[in-house]
Formats: sequence, structure tokens, C-alpha cells
Amino acid sequence: MFKEMLENVRERCPLIHNITNYVTVNDCANILLACGGSPIMSDDIGEVEDITSICGGLNINIGTLNSRTIPAMLAAGKKANELGHPVLLDPVGAGASALRTDTALKLLDEVKFTVIRGNISEIKTLAAGSGTTKGVDADSADRVDEENLERVCDFVKSFAAKIGAVIAVTGAIDIVADGEKAYCIFNGHPMMSCVTGTGCQLSAMTAAYVTANPENVLEAAAAAVCVMGVCGEIAHERLSERDGNSSYRNYIIDAVYNLSGGILEKRARYKVL
Repeated sequence: MFKEMLENVRERCPLIHNITNYVTVNDCANILLACGGSPIMSDDIGEVEDITSICGGLNINIGTLNSRTIPAMLAAGKKANELGHPVLLDPVGAGASALRTDTALKLLDEVKFTVIRGNISEIKTLAAGSGTTKGVDADSADRVDEENLERVCDFVKSFAAKIGAVIAVTGAIDIVADGEKAYCIFNGHPMMSCVTGTGCQLSAMTAAYVTANPENVLEAAAAAVCVMGVCGEIAHERLSERDGNSSYRNYIIDAVYNLSGGILEKRARYKVL
């Protein structure tokens, strides 16, 4: 099924409106082009409703949050809801400051999200209404591993059912779940944590996948997460001894661009709980 999700993105070329992180905005645009989508980056309150209206999906990322863009996020989200477009939230750093936490919770309260993608600490913050993170990284106390995987899956499924969205938790083991089923994905490479913005790129790409596959949101989100992990592995295999994290970033985008459905199916490592 992941192969079909990938091929639909390439065939349908979804146009995605991104209100996203200034640190990674260029990489988010490039990853959308690489996977077969098309990006628009717009965060001014004067045009976000118009831009969302011509796009198929919306990606909201609070990574470089400021008071100017918060109203734009809300306006774009509400417009997307009105039009029935899928909306993704990336609550970067929720729990690290009152502004981030309060904004993420306000967005969650006023906008209906199709997918929420974050690390486990960010997702726990949304579920509890407060939390702690290590900057924009997950708190080490929240680490997901084989020992607590089933328990974390139960939590994620419960939260997904409560808010009516697919929840994608990314980390050493990725979990993508709705209220009934969780995909546990084991692809990826530790070096991905040395590149700023792999999570932001994944959020943009996930928005494209769910926009191109509206009838299979859970599987589309899981496919996007799996694609990123597989491409992280492929990119690492390409590194020479003279390459570093800058080359690795570019190789990840190259891998997404060149990935076939057949290779994705062959390399995907996951189980369903």
C-alpha cells in the first residue's frame, strides 16, 4: 500500500500551502518538489486565506513562532477547514515555552487537524496541556523503545481517538496511529538528528501524502514517515569519508526524489499494533 501512496503523490502533484519554520523553509519546499508535490510558502495574514483556497492542503509549523504569524495560522487553518482541505500541525517545541504551548493548544482548539506530527514530548504536551522539551527535541525521559512501545502506542491511539486526527510521533521508532491502529516504523538513521529540519521536511511531505491520498489518511501518513526513514538510510549509504551533515541533508532530498515505490516496499520495516 505504501507504494500506491507514493505513486499517487507523483501522479496528483498536490499543491501545499506552508506556514513554516524560517530555519528550514527552503528544505521544506525542496522536499515537496522531490516527493512530487508543489510548495507555496506564505504567512502574511493579508493573503493566507487566498493562498489556502488555491492549494490542496495546509502545513502549519510553529518552529519559528512569532506574534505576527499566529493569526495567519489560525485564519489559514479555519479556511482550510471550511474548504475541506487536509491540515497538518507540527507543534515544534510545544512545552518549551508558554507561548509555544499556548499557541499549539489554541490551534488545536480552533482548527480541525487531519494529522499532527511531532516528537513524543510535543505530543504529550498537547495531550496534557503542559510539558517539557529539550529545546525542540524530545525529553530523554520520553524516549520510545521496544520495551515501552506497546504502552506508547496505546497512548497515541487514545489521543488520536480523542481529537479525531492521525498522530505521527517520530523518533528512534516512529508511531503513526489513528484511534484503532498504529504503524510502528523502524526505518531511519541516527545521523538524521544531525540535520536541522528533517522533522519539518517530513511534516511538509506528510501534508502532500495525505492531500494526494484523502481516502487513506492513516496509511498515507505512515507511508510518508516510512519514506523519510528509508531515504535517511539510503542517503547515509551514499556518504563518503569526506562528507558531513551538509552533504547528508542534500542526499536525503536526492533520495526522496529518486525513490521508487518498489524500493520503498522492499526497504520498509514496520509492524502494526
